[in-house]
Amino acid sequence: MSSMDHAKTLALLLIARGWKLALAESCTGGLVCATLTELSGSSEWFERGYITYSNQAKTECLGVPAELIESYGAVSEPVAGAMAQGALRNAGANVGVSITGIAGPTGGTAKKPVGTVCFGWAIPNATGEHVTTCQTKLFSGDRQSIRQQAAEYALVGLLALLNN
Repeated sequence: MSSMDHAKTLALLLIARGWKLALAESCTGGLVCATLTELSGSSEWFERGYITYSNQAKTECLGVPAELIESYGAVSEPVAGAMAQGALRNAGANVGVSITGIAGPTGGTAKKPVGTVCFGWAIPNATGEHVTTCQTKLFSGDRQSIRQQAAEYALVGLLALLNN
């Protein structure tokens, strides 16, 4: 399935629940938001997106504690989780999704090579309490390929969690 197919399926699931989605993107620079808003009527279920590329933006716009970034790095599951929670909280949405990673070709390290991307998904459980799930993936390819794979994976991951 393509990203657009995933977006259409996501739209149906969110509409059926009466939920709104907020995104916090770093390395993908708005690719997921752009994909979702290509769909006519997306304002019914898509609340807003934050492109928080810098550490300062993550702190100012999403409330990610600077200490968390200093301790774990911007590309980490703790930061991805805080980004998803911050997007959810600040937007007053029902679902929050985040992406933070190293798209390259520079910026990688031995511990976090180019292609390392962390995701956060904050969704309500059966009792309505928000549960945050985080995951790290390593993608390969050039900068554009890594960004596309990350955008796709964010949608696939959200769909999997919503279908549980």
